[in-house]
Amino acid sequence: YTDDELAQIRNKKMGFIFQTFNLLPRTNVLDNVKLPLYYSRISESLWDEKARRALEMVGLSHRLKHNRSQLSGGEKQRVAIARALVNEPDVIFADEPTGNLDSKSGQIIMDIIQRLNDKGHTIIMVTHEQYTSEMAKRIIKLKDGLIESDIRVSERHFAKDGLIK
Repeated sequence: YTDDELAQIRNKKMGFIFQTFNLLPRTNVLDNVKLPLYYSRISESLWDEKARRALEMVGLSHRLKHNRSQLSGGEKQRVAIARALVNEPDVIFADEPTGNLDSKSGQIIMDIIQRLNDKGHTIIMVTHEQYTSEMAKRIIKLKDGLIESDIRVSERHFAKDGLIK
């Protein structure tokens, strides 16, 4: 694959959620979510519709014109999730998605992530939080770069049940 082909695969097939949100500071919510579309082959006439749909999925359709500074930590993370979803990726990589959030916001984020997984998205999440990992269907623990254990969870916890401490 060429660098351009690999970039297209990342843009279309993968979404990324970062612990630090990585939102553009002087850009409103809608434009932050549209950012991956600039690098896609999707017609520009569809960008607003796709971004609005992604924001609706995370419950932020009422905050389209707000800037990053006007959002709570949980709202910033939901914008980051919407941005990860805008290209409808098959795989979503989540790096400590609840790490910078209070427990209530973390619960909302984990509920969204679980619903995405239930809809067929593959979620690869890194976390140091035991209660967050217990919401997964499978837990792979790493130590010193090697797999220490690989467990399929028979009875996973659900964020909507309020189990986040």
